[in-house]
Amino acid sequence: MRKRKDNIIVRILGLFFEPIRKNSAFFFMFLLGIICTYAVVPNNPKAHAYHWAWPELFFDLYLLCVVLSILPKTIRKWVKRLFYVIAYGLALVDVYCFSEFGSTLNPTMLLLVGETNSREASEFLSSFLSFNMITGATGWILLLLLAHIAWSIFWYVKTKPKHSYRYREYKRPLGPQLAPGAESILKVVMGIVTLALVVYCGYLTWPNKQAMARLMSYDRIGDVEHELTRQDKAELYQPVYRLLFSIYANRLTSTQVGTIIQREDHVEVDSCSFKSPNIVMIIGESYNRHHAQLYGYDKPTTPRQLERAKNKELYPFTDVISPWNLTSFVFKHLFSLYCVGDSGEWSDYPLFPEVFRKAGYHVTFLTNQFLPQAKEAVYDFSGGFFLNNPELSKAMFDTRNTKLSYFDEGLLKDFDQLKSENTDHNLIIFHLKGQHLDYRTRCPKSKMKWKGDDYDRPKLSPKERQVLAYYDNSLLYNDSIVDQIIRRFEQQEAIIFYVPDHGEQVYDNDVHFICRNHNATINAHMARNEYDIPFWIYMSPSYKEAHPDVVWQVEQALHKPYMTDAIAHTLVYLAGIHTKAYRASLNLLSIKYDAARKRIIKNETDYDEVIGNKENEKMRK
Repeated sequence: MRKRKDNIIVRILGLFFEPIRKNSAFFFMFLLGIICTYAVVPNNPKAHAYHWAWPELFFDLYLLCVVLSILPKTIRKWVKRLFYVIAYGLALVDVYCFSEFGSTLNPTMLLLVGETNSREASEFLSSFLSFNMITGATGWILLLLLAHIAWSIFWYVKTKPKHSYRYREYKRPLGPQLAPGAESILKVVMGIVTLALVVYCGYLTWPNKQAMARLMSYDRIGDVEHELTRQDKAELYQPVYRLLFSIYANRLTSTQVGTIIQREDHVEVDSCSFKSPNIVMIIGESYNRHHAQLYGYDKPTTPRQLERAKNKELYPFTDVISPWNLTSFVFKHLFSLYCVGDSGEWSDYPLFPEVFRKAGYHVTFLTNQFLPQAKEAVYDFSGGFFLNNPELSKAMFDTRNTKLSYFDEGLLKDFDQLKSENTDHNLIIFHLKGQHLDYRTRCPKSKMKWKGDDYDRPKLSPKERQVLAYYDNSLLYNDSIVDQIIRRFEQQEAIIFYVPDHGEQVYDNDVHFICRNHNATINAHMARNEYDIPFWIYMSPSYKEAHPDVVWQVEQALHKPYMTDAIAHTLVYLAGIHTKAYRASLNLLSIKYDAARKRIIKNETDYDEVIGNKENEKMRK
């Protein structure tokens, strides 16, 4: 009886190694996964591979082997072959894209593939199947593939059934043979080792599995983007995961695009007086109001804006905030007539450029950030997908630029080339790269004014002071860009809005932090620096002369509390567009404007409660 129990234990423990034994190509798949992990690490001292790649890869492949081992042998053979084709194919494409475009498989790349015609596809394949493919990381994948094929052929020849009597009589099993007792011990040892590795690797990588499940559980692409700002975000460390995520993200955006397209024919414009012949909207990026000289900062970061404000050409508003600290969320609020607190989704409401086009305005969109490109982060994909959809783009815009520029001055050249398309009534939107990370690359070296040594901030390290200098230099450069935009309209009857997407922390109050903290509880410091933004209106001399009523309305509104999710309603008013979608209570310049409206940031926090009455009053002065 005891011996029988021992045999059962031996067989049970041995079973844990069986999935690997039945799928001996496990070794090649493991090597392929490791190559894919390390081949796509950017050439950057701060970049590193996913630190649990080895154990998670072992865990994933073991589970796959378990599934394969359950299948009947004849079916398993074909399933494995299909898996090999997919695994090697995805690996080659993923690594090749990284080496050629600086990005692995992502939602935008998948979207571009869907829009690729036969000529473009053949050009890509010709470049893909070139000599360059056998160099670098793709060469290692090809070498591994050849080794796998050679091993498979060798194993097939060795184990191929022979039908001659002589072979059946004298055939011998491959490799050295073990005594029955030793073979049982080996099975137990391999089973115990395999079980221990699976449990250990599963324990290490379970949090990432939970994060992957969480990532794929949302109904909106914005929520997916916010998920990716978490410190415990999912590591999509293999090409197959990146492909699945790209498919999932495109499905989410397709749903929202479909909603907007369905609603497109229901956008109604009753009439339009073309009250403002030229309306210009400049959208900045990552602009902390408290770093602007225009708002009292001690460095001259906005000398041109300040001069225009002194001359009563430019009117800075003193209490304006952004609804979110994520660009994509802000863009959906800026472009839609939806506002925080409304029922439904932003995609259920008209997009204001579409309303302007239906009213008869010529709409131009010049962006230095939201153009589809292979090397595009999820954040840009999430913010720009509705702007770049061919059908929606055609509904919103008459004129667009087609390429991105390293510096924002490139948009000035784009405008100069396209301005001949303007008509008597124009809405022109400039979307700058502004102060988007990293700050050092947002200002030409020849135009940098400050260095880290120019800051008397002893609590900051030299490196932090230098980063601060880069940020302030980018503001000074931004000042020159917006001034050049103003110059292009100051001889016309034009009104210009400047509104950045959100603020930015740049070691403010000597807190050792830059960028934005997406997951922390919003406190006064965070609200002040990440949500307070500069907001101003410029009116040309001829515009002021023709519209003294608007000048008066602007002057009366300078210190009113405002959140930029409602800006579309002000723009519709200034255009003289009459539509049911317009609400006077959200128009900053209207006597019906609701200044008591709660300003809920990030859909969860009352900004004014967090800031506090004293701080709020101080900022409004």
